[in-house]
Amino acid sequence: MAGIVGLIVGSFLNVVILRLPPVLEFRWRLEAAEILGDSTADVGPAPPGLVVERSCCPQCGTQIKAYDNIPLLSYLILRGRCRACGLRISPQYPLVELITAVATALCVWRFGIGLEGFAAVGMSWCLIALSGIDARTQLLPDGMTLPLLWAGLLLSLAPLFVNPGQAIVGAAVGYLSLWSVYWLFKLLTGKEGMGYGDFKLLGALGAWFGVASILPIILMSSVVGAIVGGSMMALRGQDSQVPMPFGPFIAAAGFAYLIFAPQLRALLPMFAF
Repeated sequence: MAGIVGLIVGSFLNVVILRLPPVLEFRWRLEAAEILGDSTADVGPAPPGLVVERSCCPQCGTQIKAYDNIPLLSYLILRGRCRACGLRISPQYPLVELITAVATALCVWRFGIGLEGFAAVGMSWCLIALSGIDARTQLLPDGMTLPLLWAGLLLSLAPLFVNPGQAIVGAAVGYLSLWSVYWLFKLLTGKEGMGYGDFKLLGALGAWFGVASILPIILMSSVVGAIVGGSMMALRGQDSQVPMPFGPFIAAAGFAYLIFAPQLRALLPMFAF
């Protein structure tokens, strides 16, 4: 049942991943025009919102019918193409739905139905949306990372995963650890190795899991990121100077820690601190 709920939510997360960045960019253009006092600035048409506007094919503009919008199943029935014009549908849609279903089921399997389970599910949904946005735009919106941070701090008052002291220190260490790496790399090379959104995301995970989670999450995300990045360069001939988003790897490592922290500590003594 949790997996079915995850499929439905995954369909909405696709909307968030695709529509939130244009909405943010439109707001930034409006704010810039207001700050500059330029009433004649062409900010362009307002993009569709996250809830009201129905989904449509980006090529022919045909609105997607309800029976063609069933998570995962519709993609398989339509063989990954628009019913009206035959445009190939991005595999992102079923992939996000499937990942959300599996993540939701794992959270309920791990924590059950209760406050911990609901919190874990909500966190996993946020991490999936952030990963998708970062993978497409190299952007981790403050509107998602900062609420995730505050949620971790507030849940520590229960306490749910960690106590308030551990949450506060975890948030600070998580943010400052990547912040320090960023500035050290910039001083040595004159280049920016990562974005501030990565700092905030790791700080949010530190607020949820405490300072003991920071090193495992950094190690897991770095190893997976190095493997994926090296594979992309080898298989696609991609230039090593092409930037690669780090947020999805941080999010994946954070979710792995959420679900498998006891197993990680048992298998790897370095995590048992």
